[in-house]
Amino acid sequence: MSTMAMIRYETRPEAADENQRIVEQVFAELNAEDPGGVRYMSLRLADGVTFVHVVISDGDLSPLSKSSAFAEFQRGLGERVVGPPVRVEGMLVGSYGMGG
Repeated sequence: MSTMAMIRYETRPEAADENQRIVEQVFAELNAEDPGGVRYMSLRLADGVTFVHVVISDGDLSPLSKSSAFAEFQRGLGERVVGPPVRVEGMLVGSYGMGG
């Protein structure tokens, strides 16, 4: 069974570019290691400081939990954000051109 979550947060303006760089490192690691069992995307919204991540994992434990780049992303997140991230669990109803 797949699990889906959407995480949304706002960075401090001066930390937004650094946050994007760190997120890009997560994707570079995922592309290099191809752990399988996960579909993941991240958006930087038009305001330049809001980020939305959508992750769909096969099973209860996401391969992101084993990623060193994702651990690095999480380690400094509190210093980059304005408030705590908001995580919403969900269920994939449908998708077009986005995998799944």
